[in-house]
Amino acid sequence: MYFFVAHFSILSLTAQNFYKGADLSYINELEDCGVIYKENSQPKDPYQIFADHHTNLVRLRLWHTPSWYDNLNEGKRYADLTDVKKSIQRAKAAGMEVLLDFHLSDNWADPSKQIIPAAWSGVVDELPILKDSLYNYIYATLAELEQENLLPEMVQIGNETNRGILLSQSVNDAGWVLDWARNRGLFNAAIQAVKDIEVKTNKEILKVLHVAGPTDVDWFIGSFIANEVTDFDIIGISYYEQWHGETDIAAVGSIIKELKSKYNKAVMVVEAGYPWTTNGNDNANNVLNEASSNHAPLSPITQKQWLLDLSSTIQTNGGIGLIYWEPAWVSSECSTQWGQGSHYENASFFDYHHNLQESGGIDWMRESVVATNEIMPFNGKIYLGQNHDSLIVELDTTFLKDSLRLRLHALNGQLLMDERLNPQQNVFALNLPNLTKGIYTFSFLKNETIIWSEKLAVFQK
Repeated sequence: MYFFVAHFSILSLTAQNFYKGADLSYINELEDCGVIYKENSQPKDPYQIFADHHTNLVRLRLWHTPSWYDNLNEGKRYADLTDVKKSIQRAKAAGMEVLLDFHLSDNWADPSKQIIPAAWSGVVDELPILKDSLYNYIYATLAELEQENLLPEMVQIGNETNRGILLSQSVNDAGWVLDWARNRGLFNAAIQAVKDIEVKTNKEILKVLHVAGPTDVDWFIGSFIANEVTDFDIIGISYYEQWHGETDIAAVGSIIKELKSKYNKAVMVVEAGYPWTTNGNDNANNVLNEASSNHAPLSPITQKQWLLDLSSTIQTNGGIGLIYWEPAWVSSECSTQWGQGSHYENASFFDYHHNLQESGGIDWMRESVVATNEIMPFNGKIYLGQNHDSLIVELDTTFLKDSLRLRLHALNGQLLMDERLNPQQNVFALNLPNLTKGIYTFSFLKNETIIWSEKLAVFQK
């Protein structure tokens, strides 16, 4: 077995094992409402803006039949399959992968509401028929996308499914309930549809289960698994510090680390957001309007730093990605169900002239995913031991001025090695795990923050 170590500063890492995502579900609608997105005050395709700033994953919501759009603005529907096809095509044309978020509803689905599509309301209490309807819907949707070369790389089964999916209006309105026998049948039917499309197309589709609120995730995922919903790949989390204030960014990292260890699943923050101002630009009330104590006062630079800190914590603890929710939801002349304009323009990545914020939130993607002002030049050597079963690390005293950790990760985020380096010595012989052929990342950390990183390529003969 031969090893080749390639040196890269953390500032230039492409972080191929880390998804830098954006939910861009609103763009088609806003462009139809007259919005022209700009960078450096010049009109530019918004998908290209995000791709050029190192976004590698686009999340898109899909509603079953959003007929409420018929009486809104010009009556055109969005986030239905026709609209999603257009969005997927734009994302893939710009070189980005896609996470398709099945809301499994005609309208917003979240922890407070999980209303069954009207088309299935007649069978809401007939579980075998409902399971069949759900399976056929997901299978047919993905098969149609595949026929048009639009198959997503990831699929999310439901959106913030803390209270299950496909509830009747009366059950939903009666208060919090969770019927695991029903959930088991529905989630497994949906997952099976994705698996069958994988077989049909010979393409892998990562399957995501999504829970809102970091402190709730462990219980929900444990309950899924205890109830035999196990054949998924990624645990998806929503994290908005304004609403999940009992959990700071450091606590999110600890939760991710525990989830990975306990359930042996990849973990991704699939929704997050942070405002850059409390001032609005339209008549629609904004949903995010508070600063955390660690990221104030609000500004585009503070928004970026919040995202850098969050992404660094996610990656340091083995998470595989971060998706910012609706960074292109700017103000327009059109209306939502609740008001004219946007409820999120103060948390988007654009100013109130629809121009990309310079040094604003989007730059967390273009810069390192590591949030630190202590990036160090590497002074030392890293090479294999005589029998190729150990890694020899020689560091000078400038680099090793404090106690550091060295961690080795596989590209899927799995932690393979975690060693503390004593600052009283400068040469270390670290036992390597049995590595298969592939690319690995090892990083030096100080106070749980990556300060330098390298790629390790493993070749076998």
